[in-house]
Amino acid sequence: MSLIIRLAAVADIPLLPAIERSAGEAFRSTAHAWIADDEIVEADAYQPLIEARQVQVAEIDGVVVGLLITEWIDETLHIHEVSVAQPFQNKGVGRALMLAARAEAQALDCRNMTLTTFANVSFNAPFYQSLGFSVVDPPGQRLAEILAAEAAHGLTDRCAMRAVL
Repeated sequence: MSLIIRLAAVADIPLLPAIERSAGEAFRSTAHAWIADDEIVEADAYQPLIEARQVQVAEIDGVVVGLLITEWIDETLHIHEVSVAQPFQNKGVGRALMLAARAEAQALDCRNMTLTTFANVSFNAPFYQSLGFSVVDPPGQRLAEILAAEAAHGLTDRCAMRAVL
């Protein structure tokens, strides 16, 4: 198995919604099963993110199987999304995407990485804790705004996390 993490290309766009939808299937066994049927990022929304170099993909043997969406804000790399297609989950793909983001952030002298996630889903907060993230409480204004927007969309039981680099 050859795993490569790279910046997404416009040619990847048709593949990304299916990866996100497949990744959502993991939630069927949680209290948040509805996420598997929730809205996903529409394909046409990816182009500006790719042009801004905010999307990385994971490829295994030439097949795109995962994605990571980030945003740089005030010396912080914020992780908006990590999705790995279900057949490739628990194989280190999500970890590889996160480690690539960390390496990029460190190379650019970024001070922090942040994200929001489910506090009590085993493949969410505990996974990020294993990568050096810790819960930020209180979350600060920017993360509180993100959590509020998520709550308005029905995403509850969320926490903000930060990794200091």
